[in-house]
Amino acid sequence: MKTIRYAFWAIVGLCLILIGLANRDVVTVRAMPEALGDLLGLSPDITLPLFVVIFISVGAGLMIGFLWEWVREHRIRAEGRGKAREVEALRREVAQLRGAAPGAKDHDDVLALLEKTG
Repeated sequence: MKTIRYAFWAIVGLCLILIGLANRDVVTVRAMPEALGDLLGLSPDITLPLFVVIFISVGAGLMIGFLWEWVREHRIRAEGRGKAREVEALRREVAQLRGAAPGAKDHDDVLALLEKTG
């Protein structure tokens, strides 16, 4: 299984290297259109190789997607925490009931409860 994992990551790395080599041209990334930048008197832009722009875009997209999923699953996580608290309360209650019955360790739980009531 490790061999398959290493082969997969080797292929991914090779693909990233090939993308980088194929997209070495320098591009200018602008935050706003030229006409609007000239009108406002500022034009924030940066010059980078194209493969850097591609990798940053993919990374930013992944981060936005992870954040979106984390926010979307908040309800599910909260429900899971509530269920865990409920299970822990029930476990404490069962432990308390077992400890209150005399000789509960020697008998079945049902028999111990019947002896307690009878």
